[in-house]
Amino acid sequence: MDESFWVFGYGSLIWKPGFLPAERHIAHLPGYRRSFCMQSVTYRGSQHAPGLVLALQRDATATCAGVALRVAPDGAKATLDYLRERELTYSGYQERHLPITLADGRSPQALAYVIDCTHPQFCGGLTLENQAQIIARSRGEMGENSAYLFETAQTLASLGLQDPDLSWLAQRVAELTGKPSNR
Repeated sequence: MDESFWVFGYGSLIWKPGFLPAERHIAHLPGYRRSFCMQSVTYRGSQHAPGLVLALQRDATATCAGVALRVAPDGAKATLDYLRERELTYSGYQERHLPITLADGRSPQALAYVIDCTHPQFCGGLTLENQAQIIARSRGEMGENSAYLFETAQTLASLGLQDPDLSWLAQRVAELTGKPSNR
């Protein structure tokens, strides 16, 4: 691959992409919502106490606000290999090319990682309180599940992107853990 491409970040790809993007813009993805609907049994939890990580979940009535990252042609193959290793580890995500809208009005296709609702780690339908309880107590190889939530919520807020569910979760998990949701 030697062509430029876009990646849609909705969670940790926003604050820790793992590659240097050629461009970075606020973007919107219609028909999907950001959701803590995937169990994490390694990175933010364990086999005995799974944590939760964000995924894009299909929702015809929603639009997910995030960040579009353009990958330059000279780094395209290495970046795609990296993203596949990072995002497709447990096959809980499906790689898709979806239409996004950038803040400047452009509408490119972007690589996005969407939850596979048939995967055993899919756990959609949890109440926000259930999510908060799980996130507050979970820890994995990458650290506390709450840190993942707090970093994502703080980054979205700093970009002026509203996600009421994430804001509520950050406040509730801060109450449960006694840790500040904003560092």
